Amino acid sequence: MQETLALVTGAAGGIGEAVTRLLAEQGTTVAAVDRDAERLTETAALLRKEGLAVTEFAADVTSSSAVERLVEEVETRLGPVHQLVNAAGVLRLGPAHTLTDEDWTATLSVNATGVFHMSRAVVARMIRRRTGAVVTVASNAAGTARAEMAAYAASKAAATAFTKCLGLEVASYGIRCNVVAPGSTDTPMLRGMHTAETAAQASVAGRPDQYRVGIPLGKVALPEDVARAVAFLLSDDAGHITMHELTVDGGATLGV
Repeated sequence: MQETLALVTGAAGGIGEAVTRLLAEQGTTVAAVDRDAERLTETAALLRKEGLAVTEFAADVTSSSAVERLVEEVETRLGPVHQLVNAAGVLRLGPAHTLTDEDWTATLSVNATGVFHMSRAVVARMIRRRTGAVVTVASNAAGTARAEMAAYAASKAAATAFTKCLGLEVASYGIRCNVVAPGSTDTPMLRGMHTAETAAQASVAGRPDQYRVGIPLGKVALPEDVARAVAFLLSDDAGHITMHELTVDGGATLGV
């Protein structure tokens, strides 16, 4: 029986690293992708020391040509990609009317265009094999307005819509495409958003002045919480689920 191969972007840290670890612990071979080559090498080396089948591939998902070369290299070295996880992401904060062109372009380039580049390259090969599963890690901000997060929310909304449309188009080939939408998660991205309070305390308490409720469950997610949702949607247990958006936010968007 052929081993399952997953390609995970944003694998050097945060949610992407947690997904990489969990899938590898479940016996999946993982092609770990990130543009931070140094950190990615350290992460992959640590996982291999634990006996996990992880191979690193440094690449920038914003480059169409780089992504095409990457996917070709992964399949040449490791075999056909059965699962794709789009977890690479960046965050630029600020009021919408003060965002720079660079803020907007950088955010959309990674969070939306990167998902397009990677999904196109991988799914084109999955279609020939008539099997595969894709999960895009988006955000609960894609469907709920957030102050000072306009570029991020827009990019995640685009990635969500793209993934669902892709799922519709490739369903007849047996390929499933789903979205996991995390809320506040204990990652460097979240910790970079807060100064006076800890990131966890600020997220749980909410911001009434910004019309932002807190988290009903009283805690932020761990990266592993999101990783488990991703792993489920990739698995055969979710074999009849596609074009679905699974929110993992402790109730922060009140189930809407």
